[in-house]
Amino acid sequence: MHANDTSAETRHEPSSGGRRGRKPLPLWQETILLAVLALVLAIVVKTFFVQAFYIPSGSMEQTLQVNDRILVQKVSYWTGEPQRGDVVVFDDPGGWLGPGAEEPLGPVQRVLSVFGLYPTGGHLVKRVIGVGGDRVRCCNTDGQLVINGVAIDEPYVANPAATAAQPFDIRVPEGRVWLMGDNRNNSQDSRAHMGEPGGGFVPVDDVLGKAWVIVWPWDRTGSAGSDSEPFADVGTPE
Repeated sequence: MHANDTSAETRHEPSSGGRRGRKPLPLWQETILLAVLALVLAIVVKTFFVQAFYIPSGSMEQTLQVNDRILVQKVSYWTGEPQRGDVVVFDDPGGWLGPGAEEPLGPVQRVLSVFGLYPTGGHLVKRVIGVGGDRVRCCNTDGQLVINGVAIDEPYVANPAATAAQPFDIRVPEGRVWLMGDNRNNSQDSRAHMGEPGGGFVPVDDVLGKAWVIVWPWDRTGSAGSDSEPFADVGTPE
């Protein structure tokens, strides 16, 4: 009986290999693993949550200035659509940027672009003025935009007198938005493409996200300028 007990104890004794545990990865393998995990995390964040962009032109001055770095958040449009007053970044809907606007990237530039640290081109930034169903007219006798019969006072516009320089009267199709720059006399926005395919309207699906904050330069950090207040009295489409 004593021998049987000893045998049972021997069968259940943990091996010496179990006590030593798993051998740690070599440093080079651990470095590669961490780099891959960081890359995957960056892609997920960039695709679904936040993406960095820079401002290449003065079309949104004074709200956004040349070489500002901004973060664009995508969460707002997971279950909703762009609203009047939103400053948005969107894919070029077709020829807005002109030929040669997007240059090929080298290997290092492609890696940096994954992390949002290098401008990749092919995107524009403007303010949403009209959404699906809206009638947008320019302008009343005071030089103001009129949306669904309501005149809009736009404090973010760099030169209010420039708004009336190009009269128009449009109805925004469903699933589209009408976009304008804040620097109205220096912005190739929806107005400049009215005679082209698409009529200057941008599909909602082309909108990547809503401008959230300016992160560079340091003396300009803060809100990226989205402002729904001027549109608060705009009612349903006429």
